[in-house]
Amino acid sequence: MAQKIPATIVTGFLGSGKTTLIRHMLTHANGKRIALIINEFGDLGVDGEILKGCGDETCTEDDIMELSNGCICCTVADDFIPTMEKLLARDVKPDHIVIETSGLALPQPLVRAFNWPEISTQVTVDGVVTVVDGKAVTEGRFAHNVAAVDAQRQLDENLDHETPLSELFEDQIACADMIVVNKTDLLEGAQAESLVAQLGRESRDSVQVIKTSMGALPVDVLLGQGIGAENDLSSRHEVHHHHHEDGGDQVVHVHDHDEFESFVVTLPEISDPVAFAQKAADVIRDHDILRLKGFAAVAGKPMRLTLQAVGPRIDSYFDRPFSANEPRETRLVVIGQAGLNQAVITEALQE
Repeated sequence: MAQKIPATIVTGFLGSGKTTLIRHMLTHANGKRIALIINEFGDLGVDGEILKGCGDETCTEDDIMELSNGCICCTVADDFIPTMEKLLARDVKPDHIVIETSGLALPQPLVRAFNWPEISTQVTVDGVVTVVDGKAVTEGRFAHNVAAVDAQRQLDENLDHETPLSELFEDQIACADMIVVNKTDLLEGAQAESLVAQLGRESRDSVQVIKTSMGALPVDVLLGQGIGAENDLSSRHEVHHHHHEDGGDQVVHVHDHDEFESFVVTLPEISDPVAFAQKAADVIRDHDILRLKGFAAVAGKPMRLTLQAVGPRIDSYFDRPFSANEPRETRLVVIGQAGLNQAVITEALQE
């Protein structure tokens, strides 16, 4: 019997650094042929654009498949399974499949999908990697039970109320085989060690908790865990979400993302990247935006500027030249909880 192709699921909250982690992995793949399935939240395929071409012969543009019809954990039958079938039907099979979920996805339904007959004989889940924004978690913005928030709760009982963000975070931790604490360069050494220890206590036994910055992990650490997670579903159950039978053999996922929304803002060239980043940070603060990401054209510069922000922290770098037929414009995805004032945010970014 042919050996199953290993697949790694990379999950984590909005802006935790999943795409950066995968980009580093592709540029250090050591000849391993990797196929990517990317699930974006928003209409502009930013993550896919960032990753295209960065793996050269180990991950060509044809090896990158994007799912944009909704959260991957809610579209398993309609979107994910057909994509996997198309990938597995190729004459040249990948050595490894990496799946980047949207920041709003639960990993458990995706792991369960690997037991579907269409793929169970050909692919196994090598491991589930949950990427954590170390700085954000220590500030208590995406989890309700970190030490910093516990101290604040003694002063304000309202902080005891869980939010959808904290529930998503807990479910992603509950399913992880490896937890990558990213952005530790923004933390003091003691903060990073405390967070690693805490996540180790809160996760399942034998889960690895690893520190990094800019997603820089050796490919041999990230891939090749050999977990077979689809055979270990009972230990990685959802903490806050439940399922019901649909009367057949399939399990239907009950999950609602109506509390989040996204839209695209299109702008002309910008003249000053530093000033624009500062303005964007102000808009993010003023409107409680969770994530802003996209690309910008800078006047007089042939290279495209990539912008990625989680909260008011914005990272930017020039990634590639604009092609001859590519419009020199700025396009940004804005993601936040429901109720964003799209017109006001768009106008503020245009000023």
